[in-house]
Amino acid sequence: MRMHPLNIALILLAAAGVASAQDAPTPTPAMEPAASASVAPASNAPAPGSSGDCSAGFVTRLAAAYREDANPAPSDPNAPSPPRRALDSPFSSSPFPSSEWQIGGMDYPIGVPNNNSTYPLEKALGCSAFGHWMQDNRIEIYGWINPSANLSTSSFNSYPLSYATRPNRVEFDQLLLRIERVPDTVQTDHFDWGFHFDNLYGYDYHYTTMKGVLSDQLLNHPNPNQPIAANAGVAGKTYGYDPMIWYLELYFPKVAQGMTVTAGRYLSLPDIEAQFAPNNYLLTHSILYTVDAYTNVGVLASVKLSDQWTVQFGLHGGDDSAPWDNTSRLSAQGCVRWVSKSNNDMLYPCVESYNGKNQTYNNLQEFVLTWGHRFSPNVHTLTEIYRIYVLNAPGFAPGSQPAYGIVNYFNVELNPNNMISFRNEWYDDVVGQRTGYATRYSSHTLGLTHWASQDLEIRPELRYEHAYDAPAYDAGTKKSQATALLDVIVHF
Repeated sequence: MRMHPLNIALILLAAAGVASAQDAPTPTPAMEPAASASVAPASNAPAPGSSGDCSAGFVTRLAAAYREDANPAPSDPNAPSPPRRALDSPFSSSPFPSSEWQIGGMDYPIGVPNNNSTYPLEKALGCSAFGHWMQDNRIEIYGWINPSANLSTSSFNSYPLSYATRPNRVEFDQLLLRIERVPDTVQTDHFDWGFHFDNLYGYDYHYTTMKGVLSDQLLNHPNPNQPIAANAGVAGKTYGYDPMIWYLELYFPKVAQGMTVTAGRYLSLPDIEAQFAPNNYLLTHSILYTVDAYTNVGVLASVKLSDQWTVQFGLHGGDDSAPWDNTSRLSAQGCVRWVSKSNNDMLYPCVESYNGKNQTYNNLQEFVLTWGHRFSPNVHTLTEIYRIYVLNAPGFAPGSQPAYGIVNYFNVELNPNNMISFRNEWYDDVVGQRTGYATRYSSHTLGLTHWASQDLEIRPELRYEHAYDAPAYDAGTKKSQATALLDVIVHF
């Protein structure tokens, strides 16, 4: 039975409410102080009205958690860093979306500790039996809500801008609920395991949907008032649900310097960008990202050879097609990540997918190289270049239908709460198979990420793009498009 993520959240809230009645232990005679005794409060007891005050109800603790995150206590500069079996983090997160050089198919590079913040939902659940069970088993539950608004010179369709494809409107982009257990890859003395399950609801399901995984809501509900989603034949329901990521992760510490095996549905390996709003430097996506692979279902092995070298190899059922769907094609993938000893450079060449078979739903052959360079801990750049193609796509001349793209991010930390990012891109859709128009594109984007608190991000953005060989914007009526956007990410 499929469960809507809102239903899951309601069940969790109900469970927390029931468990809250059992939060405090029942006093026994041995626990009760003598009437004449003066009992000093424990020095580590949570303050009344705090998120750890188990005498308060769940909603009160949740509100307290947001207040605490909005006014955090000063950090202890002498507090020890968590153990780590890798090079130091090259950046600060926040304000950057990640503190690590990228690598796909896993939550963290091997040897890097789980440094997730404890968000309000987990804090509020901490007094309940369910919350204690999660803590005991290293299971985390959190997520975010992400609405946006945009103003565009286009009036019908902003594509290939994504994900804000519908111009001049407020959109509900993402509600995401994540449940995960991150394996401990810092230690090397025992096997460990983890899992990852993401539930996404919102407009962005247009881009994340995999054929064969609840794809009926997108592919079999044509609506002439909706723009065409990337790689989908027709527009579907305005808002939909996608069980976006679900995989099991196994950690084997004795293979080289550690190996993880990921089995299930995971993100396409090489991209700078990701489907999840908090994991991106900017609100919108590059054209390069919009039309390449999104997710795979398969098995992936990642092996750490040293602090400098990690290799990955796997098999999956094709890009954005489930292995049980008749459009799926068994595909190979492999990547190598190299990080310099100075930690100032990273190279990540990938064969994202290759099978040599004809085009089906989105049977991409994809070859990618990403280079990252750190000028300082506050300034870095990321550049991605790729060649992708499909073979013998219906409606095109026999042979290969290629596309080429290059995108550069230049990212600057202004202070611990603010980051700006410049993105410049060149894209050539040689025969129009990827975007629908045979033209070269450029796009230029400037955005700010402001962390109002640990739980609240605000991201204004300006974007200009141009198609050189054919009108490719606003349903093929314009060669250029300018867009101003704003979104908000509320973590819970």
